[in-house]
Amino acid sequence: MTDLQQLGKRAKEASTSLQLSDTRTKNRLLNRIANDLLSHESTILATNRIDVDAAEKAGVPAVKRDRLQLTPERLKDMAEGIQQVASLPDPIGDVTEMWQNEADLTIGIQRVPLGVIGIIYESRPNVTTDAASLCLKTGNAVILRGSREALHSNKALVTVIQDALTAEGANPYAVQLVTDPSHEIAEQLMHLTDYLDVLIPRGGAGLIKRVKETATVPVIETGTGNNHVYVDQSAQIPMAANIILNAKAQRPSVCNAIETIVLHQAIAEEALPEIEKALLTKNVELRADERALPYLKTAVLATEEDFKTEFLDYILAVKVVDSIDEAIAHINHYGTKHSEAIITDDYFASQKFLKEIDAAAVYVNASTRFTDGYEFGFGAEIGISTQKLHARGPMGLAALTSSKYIIYGDGQIRE
Repeated sequence: MTDLQQLGKRAKEASTSLQLSDTRTKNRLLNRIANDLLSHESTILATNRIDVDAAEKAGVPAVKRDRLQLTPERLKDMAEGIQQVASLPDPIGDVTEMWQNEADLTIGIQRVPLGVIGIIYESRPNVTTDAASLCLKTGNAVILRGSREALHSNKALVTVIQDALTAEGANPYAVQLVTDPSHEIAEQLMHLTDYLDVLIPRGGAGLIKRVKETATVPVIETGTGNNHVYVDQSAQIPMAANIILNAKAQRPSVCNAIETIVLHQAIAEEALPEIEKALLTKNVELRADERALPYLKTAVLATEEDFKTEFLDYILAVKVVDSIDEAIAHINHYGTKHSEAIITDDYFASQKFLKEIDAAAVYVNASTRFTDGYEFGFGAEIGISTQKLHARGPMGLAALTSSKYIIYGDGQIRE
């Protein structure tokens, strides 16, 4: 048996016992983990510093190192996210529907755990605690495979989690980390069909594509974020500038940041200079099409590739269109079905955008940065699903459950 198979075997055994845990027990586990994260702050941050320093020496850009870095504030947010998961209703065991058929059988649909979940993810150590808390609450065991860049951080976090589980009398193998970050081991994980019930990739386009094309384990696809803000002709320009600045520059390295502004030509001359002025406060580089270029002092001419790119940096493409229909067509063509926004005072334009844009999250007059499990009230998220099967959007507790039919009879047989 390989090391990875051993992880799978242990996870399977842990999931069996975890599925029998009641809500009070699971909440106690989660609150213990949250408290222990904070009590081990100095150790976790010191370990994280090793990863951040190594990334800096390797020439990883600052904006991408930000995804890797933990701070006291971020660790506190991670702990609060776990506590919020503990405070949420437990979906396991819920009977969502019940009816009687013609044979007088009472039929119900009940939420149950998925079983053992594998997660392959990049850079961000917060994914480790988000995934662990959501899986534990829903009675799922989890095998985590983070990136090489965050290996020390993830080891420290999983050690705290496993020690907390042990202290509470739970099976520590409910949360396990693959400590070999090689691509070969990742590929083996994608084929661990005897033990994994589902595999969730969370990261860049290359990772997600590789998992989709390689895995024989069922995959829930989480997507990249080539997201847009469309500024309609009725938009309030100060609002548009403020939302665009937040959606691009508040944290550009995350998947819910925007990468392109699409703007109605009727408002371009007035709005683009104001938007540019706001973006320059954060030194955002603009790449504009030929119609937008005359209204922008600092922009360079955009290429076709710019409209396809998830920059994850202080770079923003700009396109001017003649109508909302052209805007919707552009966004549906280039977007990755993650998060899209319209800025408008026209109710009918907002409803058209909501109806016709194909994305997991569609906003009216708000920043796309809110596409997040914590912001949606889920406590944490396992990822942002951009597929249409089983789960879509921020994946909270309900997304980590399946269902089974429960049937009550009193002796019926089928004629």
